[in-house]
Amino acid sequence: MSTGGDNEEIGQERPAVFAQGEWQSDQQVIMKIAFVHDYLNQYGGAERVLQVLCAMFPDAPIYTTLYDPNATGGVFEGRTIRTSFLQRIPGASRHHHLFPWLMPLAAEQFDLSGYDVVFSISSSFAKGVITKPDTRHICYCLTPIRYLWDDSHKYLQESTYPGLVKKFIPFFLSYLRVWDKEASMRPDEMVAISRFVSGRIKKYYNRPSEVIYPPVNMENFHISTKIGDYFLMVGRLVPYKKFDMVIRVFNDLGWPLKVVGIGPQMDVLKTMAKPNIEFIGAVDDEHLAELYAHAKALIFPQEEDFGIVPLEAMASGRPVIAYAGGGALETVADRVSGLLFAEQTEASLRDALKQFASLRFEAAACRAQAEKFSIQNFQQRVLELLALQR
Repeated sequence: MSTGGDNEEIGQERPAVFAQGEWQSDQQVIMKIAFVHDYLNQYGGAERVLQVLCAMFPDAPIYTTLYDPNATGGVFEGRTIRTSFLQRIPGASRHHHLFPWLMPLAAEQFDLSGYDVVFSISSSFAKGVITKPDTRHICYCLTPIRYLWDDSHKYLQESTYPGLVKKFIPFFLSYLRVWDKEASMRPDEMVAISRFVSGRIKKYYNRPSEVIYPPVNMENFHISTKIGDYFLMVGRLVPYKKFDMVIRVFNDLGWPLKVVGIGPQMDVLKTMAKPNIEFIGAVDDEHLAELYAHAKALIFPQEEDFGIVPLEAMASGRPVIAYAGGGALETVADRVSGLLFAEQTEASLRDALKQFASLRFEAAACRAQAEKFSIQNFQQRVLELLALQR
C-alpha cells in the first residue's frame, strides 16, 4: 500500500454516521466528519484517542501531515488516510522534528471543504487547518506546543543544533509562536484533555475550553490476588520523567523496582542502578498488564499534561505513588487509589514510600477510580459534544 503523495487516499471514503445518543429518539443525523492529526508516526496516547474516535466513526477519513503504518502498529490500516506533501520527503516520517517550519503550510493545504465537522487531535499543528464558515471545527487539544511557550527557554538550552543555526532559532520560534497563536483561533471550540491543559490553553491562547479526559481501555487490564514484592515504573526513559530520582531512592532503600520502557537515558540509568533495580525494556500489552497486576504500586514522579499510565495501574487494581502535579491531581484519588507527594525531590518520594508501607489500598477502589476514565465515558462525552448546536 502506498503512503506517499499530497492528499493521497488510502481506502475509500464514505460519509460517517453520527447517532445523536440514546437519550434522544432513534433519529440519526447523516453528517460528514473528518479527523485531523498532527502526524501518525508513533503509537502513543494521542494515537490511542484517535483509534477510539475512529471506532465511533469508522468511515471518517484521517488527514495527517505524515503517516508511517509500521510505527503506528498497523492500527489504522484500511482507513482513508490523506497525507501532506511532507510524505514525499524521504525520512520525514522518522524525523518530523526537523520540519516544524513546514508544518504550518502542510496543515493549511488540506482541503476540508466537504465536511460538516472537522475534529482535530492536536498538540501542535493540526488545529491550524482552514475550514469553511459553515464547517464546525472542534480541536481536542492535547497541549499548547510546549517548545513554543512554557518550555521555549529549555528547548533553546538543550538544542543540539550547530552554533550558527542555534543563533537563528529564537527568530524562528517567534515566527511559529505568532502562527500558533493565530491558529488557535481557528477552531470553533477547544476541548482540553485535563483541567491542567485547560489552564494552559487559557494562559497562552486566551480561550476557554471544555475538559474531556482521554480514555483508558479497561478491558486490557485485570486485578490479581497475587501481589509481588516489586514497585513499577513505566514510560519512555527521558529526563523529565525523573527515572534517575526514583532510582537513587530505591538504591538507598534496596527495595525491588522494575522499570518498563526504553529511551535515550537507558545506558545512564542502568549504570547508576543497583542490582535491586531491573530494566525490562519494551514489552507487549499482555506482559505489561501482568506487570501492573502484580506490582505493589506504580511510581509516577513526573508532571504530565494528563498521564495514562497511572490509570492503567489503577485499572489493574494497583495504587499509584505520584507527584502532586499536572494530570495526576485529576486522576489519582489521594489515599484511595494512590498517594500523592508534594515535591519532585528524593526526600519527598522517600517519605511517601514510607507512608505507603503503613497504608492499605483496596483493589476495587483503584479499579473504580479508573472506571471514571473508561472508553464508554469518553465516547459518551464526545457524542454529547457533537450533539450540541452552537
